[in-house]
Amino acid sequence: MLDQLFEGEGAYGWSSEKILDLESRLIAPGEDEGVMLGIDDAALLLQGMAFTEVMSQEFPWIDTVRWVTDFVTEELRKHWSEEEWRSIN
Repeated sequence: MLDQLFEGEGAYGWSSEKILDLESRLIAPGEDEGVMLGIDDAALLLQGMAFTEVMSQEFPWIDTVRWVTDFVTEELRKHWSEEEWRSIN
C-alpha cells in the first residue's frame, strides 16, 4: 500500500515531490508568519488525513482521529466553493 502513496501519481494522487514541497513550506515559516495554501495543498492534506483515519480504524483513539479529521476538513473546505473542489478530483 505504501508503494501506491509514494510512487508517481498513484491512486491517491500523491507524489513524494508534492509532499516534500508542502512539508518544507509548513515547517519553514517563523512564529508570526502564515503559510499560503492552495486548493491542491488542502486536498493533499485532506487525502493524508483520510488515509490516516482509514489506517487507524482498529486503534482505541479512532474517535479522536475522526473528530480532528472532520474539524480540519470543515475548516479547509470552506475556503473554496463546491465547484472548485469538484474540479480538482
